[in-house]
Amino acid sequence: MAIEAASPHTMNTYGRLPIALERGDGAYLWDVNGKRYLDALAGIAVNTLGHNHPKFVAALQDQVTKIIHSSNYYHVPNQEKLAEKLVGLAGMTNVFFGNTGLEANEAALKLARKFGHDKGIERPEIVVYEKAFHGRSIATLSATGNEKVQKGFGPLVEGFIRVPLNDIAALKAATEGNKNVVAVFFETIQGEGGINAMRAEYLREVRELCTANDWLLMIDEVQCGMGRTGKWFAHQWAGIVPDVMPLAKGLGSGVPIGAVVAGPKAANIFQPGNHGTTFGGNPLAMRAGVETIRIMEEEGLLENAAKVGAHLKGALQNELGKLAGVTEVRGQGLMIGVELAKPCNVLSARAAEAGLMISVTADSVIRLLPPLILTQAQADEIVSILCPLVKAFLDE
Repeated sequence: MAIEAASPHTMNTYGRLPIALERGDGAYLWDVNGKRYLDALAGIAVNTLGHNHPKFVAALQDQVTKIIHSSNYYHVPNQEKLAEKLVGLAGMTNVFFGNTGLEANEAALKLARKFGHDKGIERPEIVVYEKAFHGRSIATLSATGNEKVQKGFGPLVEGFIRVPLNDIAALKAATEGNKNVVAVFFETIQGEGGINAMRAEYLREVRELCTANDWLLMIDEVQCGMGRTGKWFAHQWAGIVPDVMPLAKGLGSGVPIGAVVAGPKAANIFQPGNHGTTFGGNPLAMRAGVETIRIMEEEGLLENAAKVGAHLKGALQNELGKLAGVTEVRGQGLMIGVELAKPCNVLSARAAEAGLMISVTADSVIRLLPPLILTQAQADEIVSILCPLVKAFLDE
């Protein structure tokens, strides 16, 4: 069956490959023509448990027979159950549930502004970062550090101060004497920006700076959180706790879900009427979140992400790290980037043709985000498919 590259009735917002996926099992996917792919993308860090996980599917089937949606006019018991679990894992206190990472980040920005207004600051400003990506709404797009995705959507929202990664002197210089600063907002590991990590020492310095100045430390864990690096949240490698932490993607293992986890400084900023959502926190999504975490704990998926991720990164380093044209192999756990010295967007299609799902981000970074159930043998399979493609591409 030939798959059209675009549909005449959907907006032309994605440069889709001519592939239509029909089913999945574990770390593998099959298209409508029966071709099998090893999934090293997991729906962009979403399918934590892989595909068709028997425990997860059974839980969702059970929930669908009971109630899918009610609204937030009423209590949703699994909201409290999932919130209690998240604050326990994070060492924080309260949660707001939405639907997506964009919504979680938008809520975080609103929290920061309300925090400022409550302190008497009329024009609050938030520190954000070069190469960041926080979403495509006007506010989150404004916080994003990518002119390419911002182009054509001005005027952007004001109130952001942009600084480079891992440079505490630059952060201090950009904020010195500015009484309007209310928060510092960043991804622990930038996903769309090219798998760029904040150093542990820098994270600790920013935490200290925020505490000293009464700013909110807001850490976007939408892509790098939920066990992907081998800890529940990537900032935990630095031993710090944020004041605000947006989550999404892997939290529902395929069911749309977003969350903003807050510590004591931010937990009570929103009051009834300040923020809300129609679909957020609905019974189906909450069951998905509860079951995702339960299965992750039962099956030791954080430990698996750390172990298999280290094996995969090491194997890629051995195969590609010393090649001319390979800038760096980097990342942590099952969040790995291979940066090349030239744009390599064509590799997404070539890898798919070879039976491997990957993505290319920041034009020249091969991004690997496989499900956390990935085995060492499957990691070796990724290497065996991807490395010859990269070598051939570099020889062109």
